[in-house]
Amino acid sequence: MDLDVLNMFVIAGGTLAIPILAFVASFLLWPSALIKIYYWYWRRALGMQVRYANYDDYQFCYSYRGRPGHRPTILMLHGFSAHKDMWLSIVKFLPKHLHLICVDMPGHEGTTRSSLDDYSIYGQVKRIHQFVECINLNRKPFHLVGTSMGGNVAGVYAAQYPADICSLTLVCPAGLPPSTESKFVKQLRELKESEGMDRIPLIPSTPEEMADMLKLCSYVRFKVPQQILQGLVDVRIPHNDFYRKLFLEIADEKSRNSLYENMSKIKAPTQIIWGKQDQVLDVSGADILAKSIPDCQVYILENCGHTVVVERPRKTAKLLLEFLATVQNAENNKKLA
Repeated sequence: MDLDVLNMFVIAGGTLAIPILAFVASFLLWPSALIKIYYWYWRRALGMQVRYANYDDYQFCYSYRGRPGHRPTILMLHGFSAHKDMWLSIVKFLPKHLHLICVDMPGHEGTTRSSLDDYSIYGQVKRIHQFVECINLNRKPFHLVGTSMGGNVAGVYAAQYPADICSLTLVCPAGLPPSTESKFVKQLRELKESEGMDRIPLIPSTPEEMADMLKLCSYVRFKVPQQILQGLVDVRIPHNDFYRKLFLEIADEKSRNSLYENMSKIKAPTQIIWGKQDQVLDVSGADILAKSIPDCQVYILENCGHTVVVERPRKTAKLLLEFLATVQNAENNKKLA
C-alpha cells in the first residue's frame, strides 16, 4: 500500500514537473514570450477585448471594455514606444460600466507602420482623428486621456477638434518648452553636442540600458530580474529603428513644442496630472499649462516619476473618476440653470 502511495506521488510529481520545467525554461530562454503572455492574461482578466478598425488601407488596433452609454467614452493614448496595454494598470481600478478604449498609436504594436507616414505630432493627431471617425466615436463628445507623447497628441487633438471632446486629462505631456531642464533633456543635449544621438536613453538595446531607462522614467525603484530585462529588450529591439525615427521626428522643431503652440486653443475642461520627481519631462510643465488653460485642475503626485500610470495607477484612476464626476456635475448644473 505504501509503495502504491509512493508511486502515486512520483507520478504526480513527474506530471507537475513538466509544466514547471516548461515555465522555467520559457522564463530563462524566451522571456519576451512570457511578457506577451502576461499582457494577454491581464487583458482577459480585466475584460479588455482586442479589435481592429480600418481607415482606407490603414489599420488601427485597439482594446475596449464596456459599451457606450450616458457617460462619456474614455479614449486613452499611450506614450512613446509603449502600447495600448500600458493602460491595464489603471483599467484595473476603473468601474466596468465605463466604456474604455485604448488604441495603439500610429506605428506601434498592431497599428499600421509605414515609412511613408507622417509621425510628427500633427500627423499623429490626424491619424487619431481618422480612428475616432472610423469607429464613430465622435457621435458624442468623449473624454480624452494622453500620457507623455500621447499627452502631446491629446492636447493638440483637443485644440484642433474641440467638438469631439467633452473633457481632457493630460498626464505629464510632452510638447512644452522646458522652463527647467530635466535629467533626460540634459542627457539629450550632451548626446547632441557629442554627436551621439544613436544612443537615445529611451531606446535601450541591452538589459543594462533597459535598467537605466527604467531608473530614468520611474521614481519607484522596481527590482527587475535580469531575464525580464532581457525579455523587455528582446521585445523592443526589432522596433528600435522605427523608435529612433519616431523620436527624431517628434523632437524636431515641427513637433517639439506643439502642445505649447496649441494650449491656448483648448476649451474643454482639463485635468493635469504630473509626477513631482519626473526626470523625463520636468514638472514645471504643469504650471505652463495651468496659466494658459482656463480653470484646469492640476495634481502633482509626490514620490512619483514620469511613469505615473505604472507607479500610481490607483491614485491616477481615482483622480480621473473624480474629475469626470466634477465635469458631469457642472454639465448638469448648466442644464438646470
